[in-house]
Amino acid sequence: MLFRKWMNKRIENYQSELLQKYCDEVELMYTKVRGWRHDYHNHIQALQASMALGRYDEVNDYLRQLNDDLTQVDTTVKTGRVMVDAILNGKINIAAQNLVKVNVKAKLPEGSPVSDVDMCAMIGNLLDNAIEENKRLPEEERFIRIYMGQKNTQLYLAFTNAAGKKRNKGRSGFLSAKGAHHGLGLLRVESLVKKYGGFFSADSEDGGFTAEILIPLRLQNENP
Repeated sequence: MLFRKWMNKRIENYQSELLQKYCDEVELMYTKVRGWRHDYHNHIQALQASMALGRYDEVNDYLRQLNDDLTQVDTTVKTGRVMVDAILNGKINIAAQNLVKVNVKAKLPEGSPVSDVDMCAMIGNLLDNAIEENKRLPEEERFIRIYMGQKNTQLYLAFTNAAGKKRNKGRSGFLSAKGAHHGLGLLRVESLVKKYGGFFSADSEDGGFTAEILIPLRLQNENP
């Protein structure tokens, strides 16, 4: 009983730190978006001036820099929920900055009982772990695959990422080379999934790690 209380307290403290981190990441992303839009007219004027002088190499270099900058704030994934879009795109941008290839197919179905806060916590924890795992691998081996959608009458989320050697699973979860906090993230995800009567599974093998979530959807004739 004491161990369970101690572990729950550690997870709560860890989650509070993560939520603040997620808020900071999202705010940074939108600050960059606002800044880029504010500078839009300045960029156009600079390009027009270079074109008028025939400095085409300069124009190409300027466009390349703009493209690199815009890539860092591009919000291309739309799940249907604004808060989830923000955290998901924020993590994808962080992955890209760390040279991790990301493949995403995400559309949240209607009838999901999961709150925005809990959904963001699950996504954030799993992608934080995936990014950290990839950062320890050679660039050519790095990848993350994300799927979010409906499977029969269930909300289905699957996250697969490149990894090193197979991890052994202990009583409190997978043993991690990164340290205790890595395992706390998975425990937090599992506790949130159970909160909604769902099923969480995590599988480690040489070269990859996969986490899957199934949560029952509300039927149209069900009360919230």
